[in-house]
Amino acid sequence: MGAAYRTVVVGTDGSESSFAAVDRAAAVAGDAGATLVIACAYYPASQSDVEKAQDALGEEAYQVVGSAPAEDTLQSARDRAARAGAEKIDTIAVKGDPVDSLRKVVKEREADLLVVGNRGLNTIAGRILGSVPSEVARKSGVDVLIVHTT
Repeated sequence: MGAAYRTVVVGTDGSESSFAAVDRAAAVAGDAGATLVIACAYYPASQSDVEKAQDALGEEAYQVVGSAPAEDTLQSARDRAARAGAEKIDTIAVKGDPVDSLRKVVKEREADLLVVGNRGLNTIAGRILGSVPSEVARKSGVDVLIVHTT
């Protein structure tokens, strides 16, 4: 296998810091001529869950709840990735836990690089993502690039 990456996976939750990771992943993928796969994990939500989340989170409620917001997040991420230089871009919304979701995407797509942001610990989305880099690095078996997004 050559040195260049062929498939780069990046996770996003719609936060600024995760979009910074998308930008970096897109630049790496663009340079390598690799396919960029942008993944967003979401939890399917009942109406009462959504309302509870909105009360707790204010404007950020939709980052973590429901598939429609996940699709919106992926569309924004795709636009950013294209601007940052990625040419081949796939997006995928995955139901469930972010760590498991990213691992699944890495495995299914036979990715050779996973890119994650290091930040966002104050939001629920951030707490979910906060444990992702170390967890994923331990378990994925691929190169992991942790982007310092602050």
